[in-house]
Amino acid sequence: MEWSVQQIARTAGTTSRTLRHYDDIGLLKPSRTGGNGYRFYDQASLVRLQRILLLRDLGLGLPAIAEVLGHEPDAEQALGRHLDWLRQEQARLARQIASVRQTIDTLKAGGEIMAEKMFDGFDHTQYRDEVEERWGRDSYAAGDAWWRRMSPAGKDAWKLRSRQLGSDWTAAAESGIPADSAEAQELARRHGEWLAGIPGTPASASATGGNGDVKGYVTGLGEMYVTDPRFAANYGGAAGASFVRDALRIYAGRHL
Repeated sequence: MEWSVQQIARTAGTTSRTLRHYDDIGLLKPSRTGGNGYRFYDQASLVRLQRILLLRDLGLGLPAIAEVLGHEPDAEQALGRHLDWLRQEQARLARQIASVRQTIDTLKAGGEIMAEKMFDGFDHTQYRDEVEERWGRDSYAAGDAWWRRMSPAGKDAWKLRSRQLGSDWTAAAESGIPADSAEAQELARRHGEWLAGIPGTPASASATGGNGDVKGYVTGLGEMYVTDPRFAANYGGAAGASFVRDALRIYAGRHL
């Protein structure tokens, strides 16, 4: 079954002009173009469009969306992970709604607010002590200020990028490729760029001309991924974290 560009635009809540733009930049090609120049889209095109719109709603720009789609062509797996994240966000937002509703009800009744129940779902500072112990108060303060200034869409985009990187690492580890392979080293490069985007870290200092010990920082993080189960879980467990550590160590030795 195929749908015309007008049908897709109407159904997806977008515009024909947007779809034509996606075609022009190679983000979403129609399944075929008729002799009259009309574009038609099949089921695979619709699935790709759904992914594009989900990523766009998270605040990603079109180049970033193209990169995400290019790194994870399996739509079913990608949407499954996206669905898991949406459910987590749904649960977090539900906790926030309940917390705010309880605060409103308490204020209306003139009751006493219970601080321990006010901030369920607001947990971005949960690792403050650990960050300050490992990298200093200035690092935490810089990262915290950066996070607070970021828009909700920007935060969602950052979370998505982090999950995407973790998913790519996990898939690479499960594929059995060696840590020094071109694929693994490309992931290590992306990981370095991701770290450089976090203010207050040695990687960020290096990106802005500072003198932080980037090599030690990156290799140290790799070791922490293995030894700390919380971080290992982001890469599929201890085996996946060991693969990430080895790849980062090789990358750091070659480029940092």
